Amino acid sequence: MAVWDDLVGQSRVEEQLAAAARDADVLVTAHAAGEPAPEASKMTHAWLFTGPPGSGRATAARAFAAALQCVSPDRALGGAPGCGFCDGCHTTLVGTHADVEIVRTDLLSIGVKETRDLVRRAQLSPAGGRWQVIVLEDADRLTEGAGNVLLKAVEEPAPRTVWLLCAPSLEDVLPTIRSRCRHLTLSTPPVEAVADVLVRRDGIEPELAQAAARATQGHIDRARRLATDERARARRSVVLKLPLRVDDIGGCLKAAQELVDAAAEDAKQVAEEIDVKETEELKAALGAAQGGRMPRGTAGAMKELEERQKRRRTRTQRDSLDLALTDLTGFYRDVLALQLRSRTALANTDVRDALERIARDTTPERTLRRIEAVLACRKALDRNVAPLLAVEAMTMALRG
Repeated sequence: MAVWDDLVGQSRVEEQLAAAARDADVLVTAHAAGEPAPEASKMTHAWLFTGPPGSGRATAARAFAAALQCVSPDRALGGAPGCGFCDGCHTTLVGTHADVEIVRTDLLSIGVKETRDLVRRAQLSPAGGRWQVIVLEDADRLTEGAGNVLLKAVEEPAPRTVWLLCAPSLEDVLPTIRSRCRHLTLSTPPVEAVADVLVRRDGIEPELAQAAARATQGHIDRARRLATDERARARRSVVLKLPLRVDDIGGCLKAAQELVDAAAEDAKQVAEEIDVKETEELKAALGAAQGGRMPRGTAGAMKELEERQKRRRTRTQRDSLDLALTDLTGFYRDVLALQLRSRTALANTDVRDALERIARDTTPERTLRRIEAVLACRKALDRNVAPLLAVEAMTMALRG
């Protein structure tokens, strides 16, 4: 299984990355033999992967990192780097390679301190691999200060260091950084391709895989979760009933409260799974006796952990709300398709009766205003508006 097999519907990007990996292999081989590097090369020190959610930006970056670290003996016989089986490929893909740092955040932003640590790491020579690779999966979450710290490292990289940045769009990255990166744009994978992956890789029944891929409109991770998690399917079913519950002010306010409470419950469940373990591990590392008091001078470390956990709960709640809003947008998109008699395939065929009812009782103009209300709610959440206020404003705008 080659490292590119998890890239779904991205043949053009795969070809570009495979060609760059071959040139990178030539560069390292020439360097090891003391030979001059080839003049023309498709390899460069900084890459920026952009594309809509679910397109596989991080998957492409990790696959490229694995190909750069590939040590398969087949390369000497003309084989392409990225076999997927050698030690370099395997350890990179599972996240244990010593020279590959994969950075993702469960917080709202990536600050200056974390970025400086990355820059220091990037200045090191590879410990045992062929390249020092930094994969930054959430480059759009860099603060302005953190972006300025990263800029210097991208401008003047170490000889065998590669930066792989991922973001939804070019506008989410500082212009000074994106201008120094080679840009690759990924597209939303076809529904059929996502369903095929779910069947082949996850052993999901074809009918369920097709339904999950269609409901999520090609978002691979969401489709996998929807197909494998009964709770996720139940939560989506509740969200898709919301358009039928906002006929009066009371219904709007109640639906908004339930939506926010469900997101808060998701955040609480994540906290219960992770926070207790993190706290106990830190206490043990700081030398606290079992069930005893913390040593002096450790209160600051505990407070910092509590602040981090609080920010993570906020991020989890917003992500859960954003997922619900995405489902709502898809619902009204189907309504609009029915009203305009479009031949576009519906995403939410399991609630077709509700779609037809709303399509019959309203106009396309009204449906567009409802879609705009959902998008406005997402923007408000991005600006740190209180979740309940933002969702209540949306449900009032959705009222018939």
